[in-house]
Amino acid sequence: MMDNKKLWDSVLVEMELNLSKPNFNTWFKDTSIMKQEEGAVYLGVPNTFVQDWLGSKFHNTILKALRTLSPNVQSLHYIISKENPKEKLVVEKTPQVNKELPIADIYINKEDNLNPRYTFESFVVGPFNEFAHAASQAVIKKPGIVYNPLFIYGGTGHGKTHLIQAIGNYIKNSSNKKVFYTTSEKFGQEYINALQLNKPNFFKEKYRKYDVLIMDDIQFFSGKMKMQEEVFHLFNHLYDNNKQIIFSSDKHPGLIQDLEDRLKSRFSAGMIVDIPAPDNESRAAIIRTKSTSCLYPLTKEIIDYLAYSVVGNIRELEGIINSISCQTQLKNRELSLVEVKNLVKNNVGPKKLVSTKEVIKTVAEFYNIEEHLIYAKTRKKEVIKPRQIIMYILREDFNISYPAIGEKLGGRDHTTVMHSCEKIKNDIKLDEMLVQEINQLRSIFV
Repeated sequence: MMDNKKLWDSVLVEMELNLSKPNFNTWFKDTSIMKQEEGAVYLGVPNTFVQDWLGSKFHNTILKALRTLSPNVQSLHYIISKENPKEKLVVEKTPQVNKELPIADIYINKEDNLNPRYTFESFVVGPFNEFAHAASQAVIKKPGIVYNPLFIYGGTGHGKTHLIQAIGNYIKNSSNKKVFYTTSEKFGQEYINALQLNKPNFFKEKYRKYDVLIMDDIQFFSGKMKMQEEVFHLFNHLYDNNKQIIFSSDKHPGLIQDLEDRLKSRFSAGMIVDIPAPDNESRAAIIRTKSTSCLYPLTKEIIDYLAYSVVGNIRELEGIINSISCQTQLKNRELSLVEVKNLVKNNVGPKKLVSTKEVIKTVAEFYNIEEHLIYAKTRKKEVIKPRQIIMYILREDFNISYPAIGEKLGGRDHTTVMHSCEKIKNDIKLDEMLVQEINQLRSIFV
């Protein structure tokens, strides 16, 4: 039997990887395994509220993690360990304990690696992700035929994994097709293990039997040429047999360094779509949807404040909402705007402050040109475009005045800046690649 502290520390590591920092700190602070008896784990928690929340929201996830680390674990119970230390510890059982737990609710099925919680029903659609959602809906209607491959990219916490697994869960539950989800890192590790065990054919056959293959975080293959070769041949086999292939990445495949051109070409054969950071309207919709767990509804004032203050990452929004829910139940009342602001201040890092020089440096590096050329009077095509994009971003995202932008970029007239901004505004209506490049740059500045 694994030592109590070692077992719980291992569980905490796994939980922390899958939760936002504020969410993790809110629910798992001051928890520990008090004892193990006859397959039962008794988890010490600080109060009844944390006990109820862990029991209703995280019970199956914790139990699954415990069983993975220690197969002899059969059940999980909670002990209020700090409310009245002078009294004898009392075991509080959650409703799930005396029931036979549905396997699908406890485990991420090892046959397909899909998380059953990632569904289209729980996916909040907004202007920022509606194109990706629409592409996903097209895929589930005709898998292997429409948008094959489907490649979704975007920053951390924008909902990529949720969406691609929602596709997998839908196809799995509505057909007899074999679906498999993996990360590129796990795929790479399996490939290495297969070579070490001299079982490369077993590895190849495993992945070629699926009707739908979903591979997350494809940027992991950057510079790994042998793995890229394996993905290339696997892709060809699945594609030639009308099997659906779905990829995700933190950036457009064309911008992944040290990725073979033939793979980029394969990725571009279907549909490439990005999920940028959610806009204010979408963040507000996400907050309204996810705050249904709060004891008291959030006021419009608080929703608007959160939508403006917590930007770029849906996981951070979820963490803040969980913290608000915790506080409303502890206080048994609505939180004031001041109290919510304090929660945000304590749980979310400050907005990233970006200087004009940083924007210029980042864009220059992005387009692989010398930074000093941005300030120069040169009219070279390879310099004009990055310079105009810099002007556009400084104006649209940082609200810097036209004269100030012109002054910072080599003393240019404000009319030149206005013209450049208008040109980029018009170009993005027609040039999808330009849209993707600007979104990628914006994700750096969030």
